[in-house]
Amino acid sequence: MAAATQAPPAAAAEPAVAPGRGATARTLKAFKASPATYAVLLIVSAVFFVPLILMVSIALASDQTSAQNAFTVIPTEFLWSNFSDVFTATGLPVGRFVLNSVIIATLSAVGQVLSSSLVGYAFARLRAPGKNVMFVVVLATMMIPAQITMIPQFLLFKELGWVNTYLPLIVPSFFSNAFNVFLVRQFVSRIPSEMDEAAQVDGLGYFGIYRRIVLPMMWPILTAIAIFTLTHAWGDFMGPLIYLNSEETMPLALGLQYMTSTSNAMQLPPWNLVMVGSIMLTLPMIVVYYLGQKYLYEMNVSVGSAGVK
Repeated sequence: MAAATQAPPAAAAEPAVAPGRGATARTLKAFKASPATYAVLLIVSAVFFVPLILMVSIALASDQTSAQNAFTVIPTEFLWSNFSDVFTATGLPVGRFVLNSVIIATLSAVGQVLSSSLVGYAFARLRAPGKNVMFVVVLATMMIPAQITMIPQFLLFKELGWVNTYLPLIVPSFFSNAFNVFLVRQFVSRIPSEMDEAAQVDGLGYFGIYRRIVLPMMWPILTAIAIFTLTHAWGDFMGPLIYLNSEETMPLALGLQYMTSTSNAMQLPPWNLVMVGSIMLTLPMIVVYYLGQKYLYEMNVSVGSAGVK
């Protein structure tokens, strides 16, 4: 009997790829950075670094160069003593300025972390009638310009006797803000609810679940909120300008502006010492961002993939 011939197996059909998506994927896969790309990035980075280099050059200049405004982008003088003279030669309590900034920024960050974690967790996990409507109202407050509430807030704090104290700059942080609440809610929404149900079986309530389970998992988002708050509070100028009027309570940002004002109109401010103060105002935030950038990345990935529910 003749052996039956078998037909060769049909080739598996290749999945159809949309022309647009396939072209985009091939384009992204084929892209490789060339030396010209790195050259362009290097030039653009150098342009952005010019103000920082000029600030360092002025900070290292002598008093004669500062009086003549003969500054150069590349440092030609290296008077490291300016970094100690800023505390003694200006006649202002610069050390107190730095301490005030540390107090205001640190307490503001603590307040934002505590309040945002609690409110965001409540919006993500608690069941209450009208919760979603209330959350939309909270988000709508982000559309209100700060200039509209500036005068009512000042009148309120004046009636409370908080003017020329740290309280108007610190206490509002313990009531969170809409943006941070949104970040925490989106982050907590990604945590499986089965963990809450298992904890409730073990006898934990909502606050126990928050403290023992959810709060340790919120470390990336809370670190990002702390960085945002520290950056804003450390360099805040408008708030201290409105509420503080004595040297003992001024933070560094307002103290630098006060340092540039002189009683003699013909006398130039000590720009070299002012730039030393500017470096003191800038460098800590660069260090904070460098140490916390991985948490900012995790925050973007986690919150961005959660969606608005």
